[in-house]
Amino acid sequence: MIPKSFVQELLGRADIVDVIESYLPLKRAGTSLVACCPFHSEKTPSFTVSRTKQFYHCFGCGAHGSAIGFLMEYSGMGFVEAVNDLAARIGMKVPEVTPSPQDAAKQVQSEALTELLQRAAQFYKSELKRSEKAIAYLKGRGLTGDIAARFQVGFAPSGWQNLAAVFGDYQAKALVDAGLVIQLDEDKRYDRFRDRIMFPIVSPRGQVIGFGGRVLDDSEPKYLNSPETPLFEKGRELYGLFQARQAIRDAGCVVVVEGYMDVVALAQCGIGYAVATLGTATTPWHLQKLLRQTDDVVFCFDGDAAGRRAAWRALENSLSQLQDGKQVRFLLLPERDDPDSFVRREGKEAFERLLADAAMPLSTFALKELTERADMGSAEGRAKFLQEAKPLVKQISAPILGLMLRKRMAELGGISQAELEERLELRPSRQEAAVPQRSPRRASDPYAKLLERVLAEPKLVTELWPITLPAPQGGNVEASALFDLIEESRALNRELTVAGVIELLRGRGHGATVQRLMPVVHDLQRFNVEELLVEIRGSVETLLGEAEEARRTQLAKGVSSPGELSQEARALLARAPVGEKAVKSD
Repeated sequence: MIPKSFVQELLGRADIVDVIESYLPLKRAGTSLVACCPFHSEKTPSFTVSRTKQFYHCFGCGAHGSAIGFLMEYSGMGFVEAVNDLAARIGMKVPEVTPSPQDAAKQVQSEALTELLQRAAQFYKSELKRSEKAIAYLKGRGLTGDIAARFQVGFAPSGWQNLAAVFGDYQAKALVDAGLVIQLDEDKRYDRFRDRIMFPIVSPRGQVIGFGGRVLDDSEPKYLNSPETPLFEKGRELYGLFQARQAIRDAGCVVVVEGYMDVVALAQCGIGYAVATLGTATTPWHLQKLLRQTDDVVFCFDGDAAGRRAAWRALENSLSQLQDGKQVRFLLLPERDDPDSFVRREGKEAFERLLADAAMPLSTFALKELTERADMGSAEGRAKFLQEAKPLVKQISAPILGLMLRKRMAELGGISQAELEERLELRPSRQEAAVPQRSPRRASDPYAKLLERVLAEPKLVTELWPITLPAPQGGNVEASALFDLIEESRALNRELTVAGVIELLRGRGHGATVQRLMPVVHDLQRFNVEELLVEIRGSVETLLGEAEEARRTQLAKGVSSPGELSQEARALLARAPVGEKAVKSD
């Protein structure tokens, strides 16, 4: 809803160096400034910031963006909040734009629910101070007041309608929408959380979006979570991530546990880099979030059968998010232990020693589990092993790790890697391989070259405004991004910066394409404008020449009477390439 022209003006006036230096120190290295990347753990700086181009890029993890993107990534802000923050820094006023009725209604609802949840959190926090049994329970678990305050721990007293004293209109629909109240029928409703220790779940911006409640005894359910609401989707949220972000960066890893008490107990013992899933199996979105914070994710589960099942589900849901250069590990605690009980009994050093010595890499854990399920001494057992491995191997997104895992699986299964990949349908059969396949698009694709060079020197996009570039054959993500950039920049009719182009393309859904091209774009910074302009014109000439040749070929195939052709078509056919016979016209 913020005008694109204002975003471009804001990026043109703000200095990304000032923004980033307010969060981390930068050192000069040639024409750029460098630092250890704040988005992954590293000892040698690979995070670069360009004052002239107004963008940052990490050669280690691929993070990149404008000043707005940095505020969103580092501070967990939304786009609008980041724009407002950046504008306030340099004294610009964000123009007020009237949102659509639908967007306005969603915004009003979101703000109302956030306010209700925050008031409920304050109520539960005040009730904890009044409850001797709740305080005794937390002290018995070894928690101090400081840790309870850090995680905003509270207590929901027994009773059916305690929240009626907090909210004037206990019958309001918003209380049901926020997940605080359960509606039985038109006239009967009651508090969802009763006689439970309350753990507020907060967003990356620190706003309460839901709750987890734990009983003080052995009654069931042990944990009760907020339902899905407009603010809260448990498959995408992690408990404790807001509090753990700095500790994760400092430790270089994150530990994923099952319960709220595990997170709080580990923090109490000085292990502040733990988070928990919210009563659900780990999802790909969970791992995606975590791998943006660190290169090392350790799943830590109880040592019983339920813990092993949870670890296996976490493995299955991690495969599509794996990246070469990042690792996912699994730590199964001694039987009858959970992270809370282990760390309270053994202490921080013993837990971290266990992390270092006993956490298995994903590949090791997967092979261990699969081989234990089959009789590897028989052909039938090895066949079962390979069959159960098939759906897992096909999901692995990290190419090098996938290759190494397939190689080891082939060795264990007693077949060659080529046979394994053919049986798993990861490579064509011999018969299929004999059929010529269409060649993949090469990296020298002119659309990609154009986009890379325009990203490196955005003012050159004006060269493309008056040209009608031909549409590519088949899907081409670089061409799609290039056409959107030409359209957006022509509409804005202003000179853009690299940061401005990044924001335009991110807004059109091309963030992943830009990230993939950024190393090349960064390397192109060493070329001057004239050299880039020559390459742009060369790529345009190639595209237009190929399009003309395709039209000429199509015309020539369909010509039966040249006299019926238009003057333009006859002229096009007359310009046949040297060595080819032109169609004569009357």
